[in-house]
Amino acid sequence: MGGALLSQPWRTVPKSNKDNLDFVKSYKPRNNKVIHLRILLHGPAGAGKSSFINSVDSVLQGRVTGRVPTDATSEKTFTEQYKTYKIHKDQENFYSVIFNDTMGLEKSPDDGVHVEDLKLALRGHVRDGYQINPKRKMQTGDPSYNPSPTLDDKVHVLVSVIPAGSVTLLSEEVWKKMREVRLAARDMGIPQVAILTKVEKACAEANEDIKNVYKSKYLKEQVDMFSEMLGLPLNCIFLVRNYETKNSMNDGISALILCALRHMIDYGEDYLRDL
Repeated sequence: MGGALLSQPWRTVPKSNKDNLDFVKSYKPRNNKVIHLRILLHGPAGAGKSSFINSVDSVLQGRVTGRVPTDATSEKTFTEQYKTYKIHKDQENFYSVIFNDTMGLEKSPDDGVHVEDLKLALRGHVRDGYQINPKRKMQTGDPSYNPSPTLDDKVHVLVSVIPAGSVTLLSEEVWKKMREVRLAARDMGIPQVAILTKVEKACAEANEDIKNVYKSKYLKEQVDMFSEMLGLPLNCIFLVRNYETKNSMNDGISALILCALRHMIDYGEDYLRDL
C-alpha cells in the first residue's frame, strides 16, 4: 500500500509539540459539575484503541509506556472489560482527561461489545470494570449498571478508531454498528472525532517518514472514504501512529497524537460549555 505524495500537506501539524503539550497539562473542564473530560473509544477489534490510550500516556509521561493490555498477534478483541484510564500528572494528581476503553465491535452478533452496551456507556450507566458478555447486553439490574449517572459519569467525546488500511475491508455489519453508535451520540449531542491508526502499515511513505502522513495521497483517500462511509466531517478525522512498535519517543509521532487529543478536548469542552 502507499502511493504518491502530494506537493503540499492537506493538513498542517504544529512543528513544535510544546503548545499542545502545555494545553493538555493545564486543561481543566470549566463546567464545575465535571472533574474529568471523559473520552470513549470504540471501533472494530484490533483497531488500536488500547494502544492509543498507551500512546497518549507515553506522550504525557515523556517515555513509552504500556499500562493498557494489548495484543499484537490477534485481530480478535483483547479487551474484555469496560475500563476507565486516568493518566498520572505526578504522584498525587491526574490529568483532567480520562479514557474509556471497551471490547471491539465484531461482525458476528454473538461476538464483540453490544451496541446497546455502548449506548448505555454514552449515558453514563456503565460502571468501571463491567465484564462485557458478547452474548448478553447489560440489564438495568446488573451490579455494574449505574442507575443515576452524573454529568461526570457520562461520555463527553466519542472517538471512532479504525486502522487506516482497513477502511475498505471492514464488514458491512461492523460499519452498521459504528454508525448506530454514532447516531446515538449525535442524538445526545455528544461530539465525535475519528482516528485512523497504523498509518505506517498502510503507507510506505508514512513508515519511512512520519511527516509524510498528511502528504500521502493514499491516506487522504482513506480519510475521504471513511468520512463518506461514517458521515463524519473531514476536520474531525485524524491520522495517528501509535507507540506500539517503538521503544523511544519520536516528535513526529507525538505531534500527531497531541494534535488529535487537542481537538478531542476542544470539542468536549465546547459540549460541556453548551450544556
